[in-house]
Amino acid sequence: MNATRYLPLFLTMAFVGAPGLAVAESLVVNSYGGPYEAIIEERIIEPFEEKTGIDVVYDAVGSASQDYAKIKATQGQPGFDVVVMTASQSLQGCKDGLLEKLDAAVISNLGKLGPSLAAVAGPCGAVHEVQYMSLLYRTDKLPSPPTSWSSLLAPELKGKIILPTFQNIMAVFLMEIMSVARGGDMIDHIDPGFDAMAELARQSIGFEQSSAILESYIKDGTVWAMPFWNGRAQLLVDLGVPVDYVRPKEGTIPLIATLNVPVGARNKQAAMAFIDFFLEKSSQEAWVTSYKVGSARTDIDIPDNVRKRQITTEADLKSLKLPNLSHVAEKLSEWGERWERDVVSQAN
Repeated sequence: MNATRYLPLFLTMAFVGAPGLAVAESLVVNSYGGPYEAIIEERIIEPFEEKTGIDVVYDAVGSASQDYAKIKATQGQPGFDVVVMTASQSLQGCKDGLLEKLDAAVISNLGKLGPSLAAVAGPCGAVHEVQYMSLLYRTDKLPSPPTSWSSLLAPELKGKIILPTFQNIMAVFLMEIMSVARGGDMIDHIDPGFDAMAELARQSIGFEQSSAILESYIKDGTVWAMPFWNGRAQLLVDLGVPVDYVRPKEGTIPLIATLNVPVGARNKQAAMAFIDFFLEKSSQEAWVTSYKVGSARTDIDIPDNVRKRQITTEADLKSLKLPNLSHVAEKLSEWGERWERDVVSQAN
């Protein structure tokens, strides 16, 4: 690991060697901490540095929504060159003119992504992983696997569930799924979803934004069931925590994660090279098998036991529910205010 990687960002610099020598650069990549950080270091960043000679400074600060807020506040000059966000921020950033459009002539591996998944992220996002919202539960507390999202309202789970905050897109997805399950839809007729979330708030011990904090509650047995991204859920299974996860019968919504470049990034050429490397077949295979997520590449070779629980084909995506993310983005401000008024107020 390079000693400079965790120095303050203002100390990192690019430099150019003598004529005829390779150019050495610094690239600032903003993403998440916890298990994500350790895995991306080993599987993506270190191989990329070895191949290109580009030094990567890893900036594990902020959620996707917080990162985009920083991009917006700085007019596209947030201090990082590549950022991991979701398709929602990718679409919004393109619309706002704050993210670079990505060119398949420069990032050749963009052409290897499944077209329907690639289209979801818009022209400014490169889909590097796919997860879905699963129902995670303690196998030592619940004798039978839950089959429905409404299982979270079971009497035996009173005070044994926790919910994400509205700033975590998982809260929005859960509300949309609950809305559909109760006869509403995911955008225009969302009232049944708010009613369901108010009931869940009364059932829960509270709200947390960070995935790392959310998982701590189920790891120590305080919580017996909760919504959680399936990749992170599989990591807990692999650690030997007495948990498992399911896709409930009402269906679920995918989390489509993207790599993006702010318009004011200082090292755009290196940023494009990093994205292309992350999308390479071997890189995607390494990422899927290590972080336990799905891929937008359908040509990757991964073990069957990994593939069967991930999203790795266009058919897998069609089995999920995908709201119009642009329309969701337009509703978030209104929904956020209503969430505080109608959902958070119901928490114990």
